[in-house]
Amino acid sequence: MPSPDATRRALIVVPTYNERDNVERVAAEFLAPVAGAELLFVDDASPDGTGELLDRIVAGDPRVHVLHRAGKLGLGTAYLDGFRWALARDYRLVIEMDADFSHHPRFLPRMVELAEAGADLVVGSRYVEGGGTINWGVRRQLISRAGGQYARLVLGFDIGDPTSGFLCYRRETLERIDLASVRSNGYGFQIEMKYRVHRAGMRIEEFPIVFEDRRVGQSKMSGGIVAEALWMVWKLRLGKS
Repeated sequence: MPSPDATRRALIVVPTYNERDNVERVAAEFLAPVAGAELLFVDDASPDGTGELLDRIVAGDPRVHVLHRAGKLGLGTAYLDGFRWALARDYRLVIEMDADFSHHPRFLPRMVELAEAGADLVVGSRYVEGGGTINWGVRRQLISRAGGQYARLVLGFDIGDPTSGFLCYRRETLERIDLASVRSNGYGFQIEMKYRVHRAGMRIEEFPIVFEDRRVGQSKMSGGIVAEALWMVWKLRLGKS
């Protein structure tokens, strides 16, 4: 377990769109496992009142912040805006998490420990030994595993879970990536970012997590998001992204 001082400037970035039923619990539970961590919500003008509730949470907790955006602009740009927000301040680690508790906060201490030990990017992986999923149907498992295998074959990198969205970047890692040139905006964003870290010769380390499908709210996955990821992989391979 890293010392409190070593993790004092970790920022957890959580995009939100219609997550009113989850954000109070997120604010309470995501910060508890890592001493000194702070939390940034990036809200895409949620019509269910998520943004207004977040303002009330922020007013009562100096560790919690919110970045309001003008509309539903996509997952990838939400993370990129969160990364820029973190880089403009003094955070040493930047963590990606979903707002629906599919990424359980109990895995955060190990993630931070690996980053503090020198990994440039830490990936919480469903598909390394000890990892897994809960509440997933056979079809979704097949799509996820096939998508990961497809990305590995096309891009030639050996990451067990290239579509994972539970990640921890060192500050220096994000500074070495040209964030302005990142083009993917759906779940392909996760593949693109890992590929850029890999291509830069930085160290990527995976550790096992158990991913539990959301119990509250609706999934943001769509056919268009999957199609974007399929095309994006070839753009990366051909050097067009």
